[in-house]
Amino acid sequence: MAFKPLTEEEKKYYNTLNDESVRFLMDRYNKVNRWVIADMIRRSAYHYPDKTAMIFGDKSLTYTEMEDECNRVANALRDLGVKKYDRVAILAHNTIHHVLTWFGCCKIGAIYLAVNYMLRGKDISFCINHSESVVFIVEDALYDLVKDVLDEMPTVKTLIWSNQGAGQPPVNGRFKDFDEWYKQYPADEPDAVLRIEEPCQMTYTSGTESLPKGVIISNQALMAQYMGAIVDGQYDDDDVSINALPIYHCAQRDVFMNPIFWLGGTNVLIAPDIGQILKNIQDYKATLFFAPPTVWIGIMRHPDFEKYDLSSLKKCYYGASIMPVEVLKEMMERFPGGRVYNYYGQTELAPYHTILKAKDAFNKLGSAGKGGLNMETRLEDDEFNPIDKPGIPGEICGKGAHALIMYFKEPEKTEEAMKGGWFHSGDIGVEDEDRYIEVVDRKKDMIKTGGENVPTREVEEAIYLDKRVQEVAVIGIPHPKWVEAVTAVIVPKAGQTITEQEILDLCKKELAMFKIPKGIVFVDALPKTPTGKILKRDMRVTYKDLFEKK
Repeated sequence: MAFKPLTEEEKKYYNTLNDESVRFLMDRYNKVNRWVIADMIRRSAYHYPDKTAMIFGDKSLTYTEMEDECNRVANALRDLGVKKYDRVAILAHNTIHHVLTWFGCCKIGAIYLAVNYMLRGKDISFCINHSESVVFIVEDALYDLVKDVLDEMPTVKTLIWSNQGAGQPPVNGRFKDFDEWYKQYPADEPDAVLRIEEPCQMTYTSGTESLPKGVIISNQALMAQYMGAIVDGQYDDDDVSINALPIYHCAQRDVFMNPIFWLGGTNVLIAPDIGQILKNIQDYKATLFFAPPTVWIGIMRHPDFEKYDLSSLKKCYYGASIMPVEVLKEMMERFPGGRVYNYYGQTELAPYHTILKAKDAFNKLGSAGKGGLNMETRLEDDEFNPIDKPGIPGEICGKGAHALIMYFKEPEKTEEAMKGGWFHSGDIGVEDEDRYIEVVDRKKDMIKTGGENVPTREVEEAIYLDKRVQEVAVIGIPHPKWVEAVTAVIVPKAGQTITEQEILDLCKKELAMFKIPKGIVFVDALPKTPTGKILKRDMRVTYKDLFEKK
């Protein structure tokens, strides 16, 4: 690009340093010295032009090809009238179209919004309308989720159809076909002034405890988080990552997929099917894999686990919810060649906050580690005072470059979350003598029974000592005497039978009397989000009358 000749007035900016002169200079030379996500794939293409960046089914793109395709999508979006900060929503699985949409938005300063495909109907239209999205991209396999509410999205000016879910053509004339739409545009990089502090992503919280909030995240938060994940998680440019968890979720997308793109590794996009996970690890000789505890449990329980060669897997990551210690021990035994890492965080922190590194996995079992490379962590009491003594529970708080800009249209909730200059997670933790954090519970999951506080994780850990238990969730249920009663919802392993009395006998050995469950329910499966978070809110509704019946 050619610079316009400097005016005499503009030349004065070179003789001083103030807000006005710095802004002029940073804008004028933006393409030279900026640090934003828009340039990430281009730089990887410079280092590894012919290396495979992305694999999806029988399709793949090199880094050079991927950069060209992202630019085409960016130019296509701009031609639709999409402006800086406009929201572009997509409802899709882990596909090439999904990834191109993300980077295409970044290249013109638009805000990418990935919609949770476990929602449907009015829940999806809520996200579209609350965000005021102007473009909505819908995958064919997910069309049924929104077909009845498309007329209830007044801000959407353009509907685009992605056929990478089921290979189906657009159902009616309202949709543009994704490939036909963007392929006609040039691969030239769009001309845009982009700044690191500007927003580029909007993610709705999973809402396990309340209605979703629209979290606005900046380039700065994500670039800092990617750097931290690369350093703390020890990623390499020769890593091959299996992306099976949904990339609409920030954990898979921003802790794994995007940092691997930045480094020049290879991302394989697949569906969250355990059989396919095992097969793809073997076929692509994957070196790293991330999943929440429930998926790791499913992998180790899969009947074909022993049939696959998983020896290439050198780095095993978990997060999104608490890993039971007994399951973690089993994981270390069954993946002896893999280093195990635990990420802990929130959507609002882009999302990782702390990490337990592989070197500490054995001697700090159950810990969430320390604040990441670009983060600080502390515990606070109910009066927002820092807790410095080991072993005293407090709310986990963080500050650093990862933090959100705001909750969209939620000034009070933003202020509450940022009180005192720290982001407040809503999680309860304790620090050990080395300042490593252990996540004890969600504030809202802490059970208050008979005047005593019971951390649900402690009860769950006790029940997991019974090797016949596949999964357990402990919740508080209204009780006429105890106000809340400790209640365990248990999934036995396949073919196993467990009695209520056996669980009670175990808990009596391991727990104080007031922590012993007053109710035990056996089920085939626990309700979860698609990223594996157990929905305790749903279970509290399901079993709210349990003790009335008794």
